[in-house]
Amino acid sequence: MQPLIDNARTFGQRPEEFARLAEGQSPQVLFITCSDSRVVPALITGARPGELFELRTAGNIVPPYASDHPTSEACTIEYAVEVLGVQDIVVCGHSHCGAVGALVRGDDLTAVPAVRDWLAHAADEPRSADSADPAVAEAVQNHVLAQLLRLRSYPCVEQRVASGQLRVRGWYYEVHTGAVREHRADTDSFESL
Repeated sequence: MQPLIDNARTFGQRPEEFARLAEGQSPQVLFITCSDSRVVPALITGARPGELFELRTAGNIVPPYASDHPTSEACTIEYAVEVLGVQDIVVCGHSHCGAVGALVRGDDLTAVPAVRDWLAHAADEPRSADSADPAVAEAVQNHVLAQLLRLRSYPCVEQRVASGQLRVRGWYYEVHTGAVREHRADTDSFESL
């Protein structure tokens, strides 16, 4: 913890770099990814403060849309699309994902009931030909595609995509190499950016 505290102490000593941030934000991208500490959206994309609007959830899960029971995730998505007017939404899964791995392996999650109940929101159980793969690559990629479908069911997303004002993208990040791949609809595969 001490290195983090030391950095926080010196972080604000360059106020001129941050003054413009007080004027507001206008990110072009909503980046939905896992809360895993190895996944750092600004590091992956090179984004500076104010350039990414982030939504981090266990397993980068986009829960079902239900206007009568709004979730924090739905509020973040709606705000990004309707108020900030983002032009792209990226759903980024990652290798070695504990949430997806637990789903693939059918882990007993009774000791962590909140985690178990959250993972029940995972659209479908991610499919994988090799459940022993520690990277769970195929399962994570299938999971990203399921979350993209779920995301497209949100009314604000559906309307903006249909009008051509919004694009949704599926990414897969390898924590062990730093490589990023994007899903290509024409080949139905994840390919290097």
